[in-house]
Amino acid sequence: MSPSDRPERGLVSLIKPFRSLRPAPGRAGDILAPPYDVLSSAEARERAAGKPWSFLHISKPEIDLDPKTDPYDRAVYAKASENLDRMIKAGVLMRDATPFYYVYRLTWRDRVQTGLAAIASVADYTTNRVRRHELTTPVKEDDRVRQIEAVNAQTGPVMIAYPDAPAIDAMLATATLNKAGVDVTADDGVRHQMWVVDDEPTIGALTKAFNALPAIYIADGHHRSAAASRVAQARGGSTGSHGYFLSVIFPHHQMTILDYNRVVRDLNGRSADAFLAALRERCAVTASDRPVRPATAGEFGMFLAGRWYRLTLDPKLVPQYDPIGRLPVTLLAKNVLEPLLGIVDQRTDKRIDFVGGGRGLEGLEKRVTSGEMAAAFALFPTQMTDLMAVADAGMIMPPKSTWFEPKLADGMVNHVLD
Repeated sequence: MSPSDRPERGLVSLIKPFRSLRPAPGRAGDILAPPYDVLSSAEARERAAGKPWSFLHISKPEIDLDPKTDPYDRAVYAKASENLDRMIKAGVLMRDATPFYYVYRLTWRDRVQTGLAAIASVADYTTNRVRRHELTTPVKEDDRVRQIEAVNAQTGPVMIAYPDAPAIDAMLATATLNKAGVDVTADDGVRHQMWVVDDEPTIGALTKAFNALPAIYIADGHHRSAAASRVAQARGGSTGSHGYFLSVIFPHHQMTILDYNRVVRDLNGRSADAFLAALRERCAVTASDRPVRPATAGEFGMFLAGRWYRLTLDPKLVPQYDPIGRLPVTLLAKNVLEPLLGIVDQRTDKRIDFVGGGRGLEGLEKRVTSGEMAAAFALFPTQMTDLMAVADAGMIMPPKSTWFEPKLADGMVNHVLD
């Protein structure tokens, strides 16, 4: 059976509508919170202070316990369940009586992306139709499994991309012509809007259009999707509500990956001048009077000894048909980090650190001028087409390759496992 021949509803559907547990009218501003994995426990405790309905009380429930409590302690997950029950009983969270889709729009600076909140098939995740590009760690997977089991719900959506599909784009755009049911601008400047798709013809058309896609691609949320798959297996397979996981699926051409930059603690025994000389044997090095933001994968900005430089690789060193080899993070590793600095494993080497593009080039300068780091490297952002090519090839992206902005809010939609 080809994807386009699949039924709009049923066990084999790539996505389904669902009965979302979501903020009651007028309460979204009190509830929406940053994703659980972008804040430390201390940061979450500070953000939730004086906000009894913040979703952080569910996604980071250790903030309501002794600060010395291990965030993986059983008491933490029990507290999450207690807090969720409290918010439901207080009427702050409500659950739709009928399965719907939900159009979710993020607006950040000049970027707008409009996607569909739905539940995606664990079976299709298992067969790699829902494609991955990252490795997961057992500790983080275990944490999400315990969280799902404790609250009997998936409370953190997986951000997914879909390939070119103008008909889906058009249906999502049409759904946003009416006034949004939720319209909240968070304190980080990101605007979160949501519309309910409750008419059967549109629900059916969206389901059919997604079923016709060859694949969709996990962008952010590999641990959440892996945990959902484990829960489904433990509960008897991919049938029933546990056979689907909470997702928001955006058109890939609207998604934004920021640069994920590198800072290094030392120059591997070289002076700044000696390091520059070694670099000139491998690439073109040009001093710059202003911060350097790369324009291609084979170009890097470098801040060293109080000055910016532009590093440009010979185009012959950029392999166009190698999905991993042509990534900016790979090119920097193979031409600078490994041969000159001896940094071979970026996952474990303590001499390297990573700076998300949201902090800007000034964030890189700060780490070096403070004396904490010896040099900083600004990279060209990974492109969505490259991420999809890696996933299509069944490969794994190098560590710290993507930094997605803006991020989804926790608490906007939740999938209860009936």
